[in-house]
Amino acid sequence: MNTLEVKVSAARLLTPVVRELTLHAVSGRLPAFSSGSHIQLVMPTAEREMRNAYSLACDPADPSAWRIAVRKADPSRGGSAFVHAAIEPGMTLRVTRPANLFALHATARRYVLIAGGIGITPFIAHIAELERRHADFELHYALRGGLSDAYASELQMRLGARFHAYDSATGHATRLDVQRVLAAQPAGAHVYVCGPQSLIEAVRESARALGWPARRVHAEAFAAPAPGAPFTAVLARSGRRIEVPSDRSLLEALEASGVAVPNLCRGGVCGQCATRHLDGAVEHRDHFLGADERATHLMPCVSRACGTTLSLDL
Repeated sequence: MNTLEVKVSAARLLTPVVRELTLHAVSGRLPAFSSGSHIQLVMPTAEREMRNAYSLACDPADPSAWRIAVRKADPSRGGSAFVHAAIEPGMTLRVTRPANLFALHATARRYVLIAGGIGITPFIAHIAELERRHADFELHYALRGGLSDAYASELQMRLGARFHAYDSATGHATRLDVQRVLAAQPAGAHVYVCGPQSLIEAVRESARALGWPARRVHAEAFAAPAPGAPFTAVLARSGRRIEVPSDRSLLEALEASGVAVPNLCRGGVCGQCATRHLDGAVEHRDHFLGADERATHLMPCVSRACGTTLSLDL
């Protein structure tokens, strides 16, 4: 995947576990992007080169700089720890060009934005775009004060009555009630949710229960691939055998061995890396493939072998 060089012009802690990076072009101008876009950050960690996807948390109308905000995972597979400990202003990094899997629907009557923790990041760009359109929207932000509340203060000041925060640290009475939020919306509203998978599923289930058409529900999640037992990937076309350690995804192992697989989200939601499997049991972990598709394909960014070997049509 083609990459471009950017320079880190600033870095700051938004919370004890969320760090924001500001990126400028090394030469020329940064590519244009639409709200909801993300980039992949290439990170040469001590163990291996990693690529993680991060939403662009900035105004698409400002081409001068990009911002991303990264929550440090505990434990970290290496990517978020690298962002927090190893990246400093002045460094040059490689990133992919922006891709958008979470674009705004053009004709929504109202935009209902629901964020959980670090899932606030794509909404920074969406809010700038919606304000420019003079669109009807509201933001519901489930957070934990002092820990996962990045941008909360500035958003509250900026949005006023359109901003609704739900702080889990202050008790059950302030928790987000997804069904109540959706039930209060007018016909023709669209909901956008980004955050933990549990929040995304809660929004989808509530929308179904209220009779919302699936086309009015939009979700995005960048989940790091969970660890699993090591296995061997057999490439049927060449006979190559590639070892996949417990802490590395199949996609990462393929890339490290020089096997290029198209990808965008690296989290099992976009479908770009779908690969045909030929033999061996698969532990499917994606949120894209249907039951019939899983009989023949897997998503190597998140899925793994259930046994010791897995044969791929590569």
